[in-house]
Amino acid sequence: MHVLVTADTLSGTWTYTRELVSGLVSRGLRVTLVSFGEIPLPPQTLWMENLHGLEYRPTAFRLDWMEEGQQDLKDSSAYLTALVKELKPDVLHLNQLCYGGLPVPVPRVVVAHGDLITWWRAVHGREPRQDRWLQWYREVVTRGLAMASVAVAPSIWMRDTVRDCYTRSQHEAVIYNGRNPIFFNPYVGKDDSVLAVGRLLDAGKQVSLLTQYTHPLPVCIVGSDTPVHGSARIPIRADVKLSINEMNVALKGPQTEAQLRTLYSRASIYAATSRYEPFDMAAVEAAFSRCAIVANDIPAFREIWGDAALYFRENDAASLASAIRRLSDQRDLCRTYGNRAYQRARECFTSKRMIDQYLELYGNMLQAKWAAA
Repeated sequence: MHVLVTADTLSGTWTYTRELVSGLVSRGLRVTLVSFGEIPLPPQTLWMENLHGLEYRPTAFRLDWMEEGQQDLKDSSAYLTALVKELKPDVLHLNQLCYGGLPVPVPRVVVAHGDLITWWRAVHGREPRQDRWLQWYREVVTRGLAMASVAVAPSIWMRDTVRDCYTRSQHEAVIYNGRNPIFFNPYVGKDDSVLAVGRLLDAGKQVSLLTQYTHPLPVCIVGSDTPVHGSARIPIRADVKLSINEMNVALKGPQTEAQLRTLYSRASIYAATSRYEPFDMAAVEAAFSRCAIVANDIPAFREIWGDAALYFRENDAASLASAIRRLSDQRDLCRTYGNRAYQRARECFTSKRMIDQYLELYGNMLQAKWAAA
């Protein structure tokens, strides 16, 4: 089977793409990967080495959620259409909803990793102000969903939210994202520390909740916007140099995979603070590292983690601080939640399970010929 996969290099879906493509190739499929957004740097593509059966075609077409993306969508759609005619893949796996309506007689899976309108509603609690560009964007996404053979969401919450914002697709499926646990170490001795991933100024991730109260444990935020120099009252680790002195919070820029794996393995608690999260891959990585998950009490996290996480009141910094203090005071409880998160991830969020489900979906599509004319 030959699958053409699209991805973008600017969002967290690049990790998902790596797991998907690596998994498909390891099962003997031929994969053509087309990326949009920016041409990736060499470190972003190292994982492709020795993946026999993968052909990679990077492009710099802008994405639909960018206001400039309207100018590129026609050209990128024409490029994909010509590529399908040239390569004749069996299935299109499209990680941008706008391409669901490509005029090709090939089954088309679109995956709802996130979009502008569902993000805006979750972050601002209302619809965005309508203008010409936003009307175009909504029409493009709605058409892509309506014309796709199958629309996949990484959570039930995301499936239902996309339905509410746009339209219901002909066929729908929920397939949780997955990671390969071999990349993470759940057996390292833990430090008494808290880890979070997200830019400090990102309203959707809202890791800034961690900076509003003093915590009994050192906190490290990876991917922060504006590091503040100073030294923490309690050292986090030697490789964490920057901190907000009063808050005991260290701010770090983007980390390499190896650096992030080390941070996961040493942290005892992972703070999942997002108010918009179709599926939080970073929390899964923390769970595979046996971190206790302290999660914002939003429907998506309840669905993903069930009783394997400790929740704080929705978007409430004081409640988050209280949850961290509780786990700091009760070490056995912290270990219990770490073990729960680890077991939940092993049962539900492995890349093997994800690939199994996509292969089953592809097979059903080809058997039923779910391709629009």
